[in-house]
Amino acid sequence: MTASITQQENSTICQSVLGSRRFSNYWWATIVSIGGTGFLLAGLSSYLQVDLLPVGNATQLVFIPQGVAMMFYGIVGVLLALYLWMVILWDVGGGYNKFDKKTGMVNIFRWGFPGKNRTIEFNCPLKDILSIRVEIKDGLNPRRSLHLRVKNRREITLTRVGQPLSLSELENQGAELARFLEVPLEGL
Repeated sequence: MTASITQQENSTICQSVLGSRRFSNYWWATIVSIGGTGFLLAGLSSYLQVDLLPVGNATQLVFIPQGVAMMFYGIVGVLLALYLWMVILWDVGGGYNKFDKKTGMVNIFRWGFPGKNRTIEFNCPLKDILSIRVEIKDGLNPRRSLHLRVKNRREITLTRVGQPLSLSELENQGAELARFLEVPLEGL
């Protein structure tokens, strides 16, 4: 969940969820693209004996084993960069959470990878919601998230994956949602 929460006529809350289109993903896709292309061009330069890089002289590399290793790492880097750019383009994990008192329904929508299950959608009646659960786990791999507890004992994650929310933001969003849905807030 991001800060873009809209409340219309006190009967609907729509929360935007940030997917893979965040700054860190753009940063790493750019870095890996530059690095992978550089390694690939260095390997090709050693094979063709033509300097394809604007900096340095890669023609002095011996093709076997240095040029082959550079080409291998370059190909792996370019493929990884292509994957990162495609995930950003498809906005995997992005979507919204909509809680509507007029219709009495919850609609949770996320984008997935292309294919027959590209869209991930969960709908349930508001009366089936038991509580909002806050999960806080600190340590090496911190996790701070909000979960929707539903009658059939399922828990649906409401927050974005990756960067954990601040504690105050998590508490505020959880409390606001619990108040709106008139259910208890668990885990604090």
